[in-house]
Amino acid sequence: MAEAVTTRAALLPAAGTPLRVVELDLAPPGPGEVRVRLHASGVCSDDLNAIDGSVEIPCPVVPGHEGAGVVEEIGVGVRGLAVGDHVALSWAPYCGSCEQCLRDLPHLCGTAWPLMLAGGMLDGTTRLSFGGAVVHHYCFLSSFAERAVVPERSCVRIPAEVPFEIAALVGCAVTSGVGAVWRTAGVRPDERVAVFGLGGTGMSAILGAVVAGASDIVAVDVLPERLEHARAAGATATVVFDGAPEDAAEAVVAASGGGVDYAFESRGRPAAVRAAFLSTRARGAVVMMGVPRGDAEISLPAITIPRMERRVLGSIYGSSRPDRDFPEILNLYLRGRLPLERLISHRMPLDQADDAVAAVRSGEATRAVLKLA
Repeated sequence: MAEAVTTRAALLPAAGTPLRVVELDLAPPGPGEVRVRLHASGVCSDDLNAIDGSVEIPCPVVPGHEGAGVVEEIGVGVRGLAVGDHVALSWAPYCGSCEQCLRDLPHLCGTAWPLMLAGGMLDGTTRLSFGGAVVHHYCFLSSFAERAVVPERSCVRIPAEVPFEIAALVGCAVTSGVGAVWRTAGVRPDERVAVFGLGGTGMSAILGAVVAGASDIVAVDVLPERLEHARAAGATATVVFDGAPEDAAEAVVAASGGGVDYAFESRGRPAAVRAAFLSTRARGAVVMMGVPRGDAEISLPAITIPRMERRVLGSIYGSSRPDRDFPEILNLYLRGRLPLERLISHRMPLDQADDAVAAVRSGEATRAVLKLA
C-alpha cells in the first residue's frame, strides 16, 4: 500500500503574508491521480493575485500552477502515464463529458472550473497537510513544491529533451499567449497584431504572432526595457504606454499603418483594454487574455462596434487543448521556431520563492522560474 511522503514547499499561511518554505506531508495519489517530482515551476501574475488576496482562495495554501517534472507514483485507474514519464502540468483538467467538453471547449470544463479555486483536488479533498492541519491546493497543482499530487488529466507527456523550465512555462503563460494568437484569434499571415503588456503571456503572444506570420507586431508596455526584449523577440515596432489610452491607441495605429487586426491585452487592466480596442481597424478585435478584477468595468465607444464591426474576444488559457497544444508548442521549440528561453529572466531556488514573487510583482521579471531539483 502506498504511503505518505514529505515535500518541501512554499506555504502561504494567509493572503498578504510572506511565503514560508516548510516541510509538508503529502498523501499518496488517489484514484485518477499521480505524484510528480517537480523540477521547475514558473511564477505567474495569477499566483500574485492569490498571494496578495485579490483572488479569494482558502489558506493555508501552496501556490503555483506552472510546473513540470517526472512521474513518481500512479494511483488506481491511471492508464495513460507511467512512472518515469516527463510531464508538463496543466491547471485545467477536464472531465470530457460535460456540455463544454462535448462542445470541444475542455478549457472551460463545467466540472473542473467550479472546483479550481476551492482548494482541493477534483474530489474536493486535499493531499497536503502541515502538523496534521489541512493545507490547500492551488489550481489542482500547487507547484511551488518539490513534489505534488495532481490529477492524471493535468499531466501531458513531453519529450525527455525538453528542459523542465521551458515545459513549466508551457503550463500557463506560453499556452495562454501563443494559444490566444493561434486559437482564439486565429491570426493569419500578413495580419497586423499589437500586444499590450509584456510579461510572460504577452511575450508569448509576440512569439506566437511571429510564427503565425503577422506582418506588423506592435509591442506596448510601460517599461522601456521590456520593449527592447520584445524587439529582440520579433516585434516590428514598440510603443511606451505612459499616458491616456487614446494616446497609446493613436501611436499603435500610426506604427501599424492604420490599425491592427488583433490587439492582445495581457493584464486585464480596463485602460489597456480600451487602448487595445481603439488601436484596431475595421473588423478588428481586442483579445482579452488577462483576467480583470471582479468589480472592473470597461468603457468602449459602442458606436464603433456595429459601424466598424469591431469585436471583443475573451481568451482563457488561449482557448487551447493542453493534450494537443503542449506537444505542438514544444515541437516548435525543439525545432528552434519558438525561442521560449527568451521568456525566462530569473532563475531562483525554492528558498527564494518570496524574492521571485517580488520580481514578478515589480515588473523586473518577464518570467521567474523556481528550480526545484
